[in-house]
Amino acid sequence: MEFFNNIILAFNDFLWTYVLIAMLIIIGLYFTIKTRFVQFGNLKEMFRLLGDGATAEKKEHSVSSFQAFCISTASRVGTGNLAGIATAIAIGGPGAIFWMWLIALVGAASSFIESTLAQIYKVKDGHTFRGGPAYYMEKGLKKRWMGVTFALLITIAFGLVFNSVQANTITLSLNNSFGFNRAFIGALITIFTTIIIFGGVNRIAKVSSILVPIMAIAYIVVALFIVVKNIGQIPSVLKLIFENAFGINQIVGGGIGAALMQGIKRGLFSNEAGMGSAPNAAATATVSHPVKQGFIQTLGVFTDTIIICSCTAFIILLSDAPLDGTVKGIELTQIALNSQVGSWGGIFISICILLFAFSSIVGNYYYGEANIQFITDKKIYLQIYRIAVGAMVFFGSLVSMDIVWNLADVFMGFMAIINLIAIVLLSKIAFKALDDYKKQKRAGIKDPIFDASSIPELSDEEIEWQSKNENDIAV
Repeated sequence: MEFFNNIILAFNDFLWTYVLIAMLIIIGLYFTIKTRFVQFGNLKEMFRLLGDGATAEKKEHSVSSFQAFCISTASRVGTGNLAGIATAIAIGGPGAIFWMWLIALVGAASSFIESTLAQIYKVKDGHTFRGGPAYYMEKGLKKRWMGVTFALLITIAFGLVFNSVQANTITLSLNNSFGFNRAFIGALITIFTTIIIFGGVNRIAKVSSILVPIMAIAYIVVALFIVVKNIGQIPSVLKLIFENAFGINQIVGGGIGAALMQGIKRGLFSNEAGMGSAPNAAATATVSHPVKQGFIQTLGVFTDTIIICSCTAFIILLSDAPLDGTVKGIELTQIALNSQVGSWGGIFISICILLFAFSSIVGNYYYGEANIQFITDKKIYLQIYRIAVGAMVFFGSLVSMDIVWNLADVFMGFMAIINLIAIVLLSKIAFKALDDYKKQKRAGIKDPIFDASSIPELSDEEIEWQSKNENDIAV
């Protein structure tokens, strides 16, 4: 078993280091240039739309743009934001944080394209919508086989395996911090997960819209307290980050390579920009123009990496925690927080892990649901999938199977490659949607409304969701 695990690890390392990272950076830069830096020039509009989505009156049974944002953020923001960033600093040094920031800024353009496409090619699902890469592969590229392949990969990787990883992290953390029985905690997590997922996308949206703001705000407040407490050290910490990213010592010792690779890898794993996961959540939103959700999901990348991952980085770099690689992962974050706020820091991190990981379970589950429904309309398969998710959550709570988890990374890698190819081939549709949105804004229209006829390449069959009934149009 160890022999096969080593083979999978070696292949994983090659796939992510030499194939995926290059694709994500090159394609992200291409989208950044072609959209005229969409992720930077529209920040004010992004925040306006997110605020409107959070405060607007929601139609019954529909999913608001804010709730769709919360579903994707629930999946994005997980234990990687606490443990992954600590590992990046321990292995790659403080310079890894600069490269993490850079990949988020570049990757945000890819997130805009894939989420806008998910909105354009979504389908009606009762009172709500569903969609994602599998749907735009079938409708936009006319390649159902490609969509089915993607659907299987994301369902196995996110819906089943990664959910067992999150459950394992929760029970391990609570057992270490409080001595709680892992089987008991695993059973509780499984019960709550099952109650939520059997309620469908509306219940998932409601839970995510409560959990995500609470966990994010709590973590950010603690991080801000630590920053304010050590405000005099901020310039030296920023200097440390940039020196380690570009310094002479790092060039001579080869440290830049380690910082670059760790920062890029952890940034990509955390914000998932371009990987095809978040578009499944983006498609659920009821909005008047696809570009609106593209903007909001772009903000999700910034929320995950620039804000929450940076919180972890500053908590660690402002502390006396060892940065020599002897301690890494969640243990490094706990040591750093304890040194700043006292012994309750470890308890707080355990609670954060519970919220972050549980929200990821809910968000990851929905990605699988949307893709199961793409493969087949037969409800029995969706019920089987829900039971399988509950079983994997309980299984993961008790057992760590590295070979299965490493194999899921391979699935995620292939999933990302398929999605990147698809969004490059369909990108002109997203570019034209963006042009249409900006044209309406220039004409003085506060809330642009999408009309498929504005993009000649789109057929009525591809945009079957669009209703001429004004009552179906939301902000």
